[in-house]
Amino acid sequence: MTQPPQQPPRPDEPSDTPPGAPNMPPAPPAGPPAGGFGAPQDPPPGGFGQPTPPPADPFGKQPQQPPAAPQGAPAGGYGTPPPPAPGGYPTPPAPQPNGYGYPQAPQPGYGYPQAPGQPQQPYGYPTQPMQPQYGAPQPGGNGGKKFSTQMQIIVAAAVAVVLIIGAGVIYSATSGDGGKDEASSSGSTGGEGKGGEGSGLAGGSEKVPANTKSKVAFQVPQPVVKDIVQVEGSWLTDKAYVKTGIDGINGYDRDKGTKLWSIPLPGEMCTTSRHMSKDDKTAILFRETRPTKEKKYPACDQVGVIDLAAGKLLWSKSVTSATGGDRPVTFDEVTLSGTTVAAGGTSGGAAFKLADGAELWKPKTGADGCYDRGYAGGEALAVVRKCGTYDSPQLTVQALNPTTGAPLSSYQMPAGVEYAHIISTKPLVVAADVGDTAGDGSGISDFFSIDAATGKLKVRIPADAEKYAGDCDSTEVEKCQNMAVGNNRLYLPTERHDGTSEYGDTNEVVAFDLDTGKLLGGRADAGDRHILTPLRMDGTSIIAYKEAPYDKGGQVVSIDGETFKQTTLMENPDDEAVRKAEKRFSIGSGAELLYSEGQLYMSAKSVHKPSTVTPDEKVYLVVAYGTG
Repeated sequence: MTQPPQQPPRPDEPSDTPPGAPNMPPAPPAGPPAGGFGAPQDPPPGGFGQPTPPPADPFGKQPQQPPAAPQGAPAGGYGTPPPPAPGGYPTPPAPQPNGYGYPQAPQPGYGYPQAPGQPQQPYGYPTQPMQPQYGAPQPGGNGGKKFSTQMQIIVAAAVAVVLIIGAGVIYSATSGDGGKDEASSSGSTGGEGKGGEGSGLAGGSEKVPANTKSKVAFQVPQPVVKDIVQVEGSWLTDKAYVKTGIDGINGYDRDKGTKLWSIPLPGEMCTTSRHMSKDDKTAILFRETRPTKEKKYPACDQVGVIDLAAGKLLWSKSVTSATGGDRPVTFDEVTLSGTTVAAGGTSGGAAFKLADGAELWKPKTGADGCYDRGYAGGEALAVVRKCGTYDSPQLTVQALNPTTGAPLSSYQMPAGVEYAHIISTKPLVVAADVGDTAGDGSGISDFFSIDAATGKLKVRIPADAEKYAGDCDSTEVEKCQNMAVGNNRLYLPTERHDGTSEYGDTNEVVAFDLDTGKLLGGRADAGDRHILTPLRMDGTSIIAYKEAPYDKGGQVVSIDGETFKQTTLMENPDDEAVRKAEKRFSIGSGAELLYSEGQLYMSAKSVHKPSTVTPDEKVYLVVAYGTG
């Protein structure tokens, strides 16, 4: 492919620049990974047919019924707690011709840091569709088990060294006519979005574009940094794609990538809420200052609210502990529910008014040493409260009144649970690794469906970590991914496992009833050499990303929450340069994926100093695709 001459970029105007991949920690050169990574593979057969019901109880374990003496709402103050069998994966159906392809806000991106590189354009200004950046084909799995973190880093580092080559121009491969997107769709991350003309899906507000073939819309170069910098956080409004940068938060035009506004922050971003208010406000947690030699790790003690529509920091503040003293509380997480912002961590918690930051409440503390470990928001507010000793912790999950912080109900987690993760607040669904039995770093061995009104356990759902691919950050309360809750069901992807082709893996998305815990009939099959991962709910449907084999572009599909029928919303280019760059942003590689209205935004969660092994590698913070 002929490469056009590069012109110096002008502010707010795209320019021709090669893409890069999100960063991974630098590593010494290594040989290509074993196990046939990158080996030629046959194209997947046809489309994917209608799902067929799984065999009776294919995953073996039966849900556990709640104990005979359920716990009711706590009496008194805040936080006071009240006095697997073997089984195989469902057999995928044979491919059929011409097949198709929580209620809570979508989750942000996930994963591990990526390979570092050197941006070629000023940071913060997008560039036009890119030249090729060779990435790495995704590993084919290991018979259904997760890679350990160490193995992921080893494989990623090896691939980053071996497969960085450039050739051709992506723009020429993706900017052909190919039809225009006459439709738009809604259901954006934390924003209502505007629905457009086109084929509406029965279960949600997203529309099927007139042409599902996408092309690269824009990309934002990664900034040069001297160390690891967290850039977690991305959101969508009707007009803007908003992404955290190294110096603050930037809003970009959704279609062209032109920078609309910037919000400078005095310190590095610590974490963000994935939830947004109806008027496009969200909560963030950031450090008090930038690192210095004297203070390399400033505290994460600043809670703030940003207006994503106006591009303004509305307020920010710190608070002191409820136990006394004038030292600001260090927080681990922040969330949003209605008009309440709640932040929590091992040092304490607090809640604020969304509009002006006025303090609403602080959790009560006592001689028992109990504290609010962290909060989960969305349609309701819930907390994980920790009591007991370090060696023998006792966790309680409570539904809270967002305005007063008073517990509405309480459920005491079983013994042997060190960390609990709230998947959804309405309905209330909690994940935990009971007795450290998951063994794969996912943080999940069981799910707990809880009646938020009474605190009674509806059902405990065993989830064999070797079969299911849900994942939660080890210590965080609300940082879970690869699953969705809606229709009174928990939608989970299975682990990748052998498909019918010689080289390719596959998986399915299945559903559990939140009242009975039973694995329901039906499933969404990814198809050979494809992997399905739920991103979020869209009404009664699931929006999912379909990871493709190394020789294909990825897809975004809508899965009917009842029939599991798949409808393709986006098909990314098969061009080698584009698809390899896309795969470096895949789920599990440290990427945040947002889809709305025929647009897919993939971004890094952290950035690193340039690699000494591949110093000329071009790396991007954001790559955006559009069907229009």
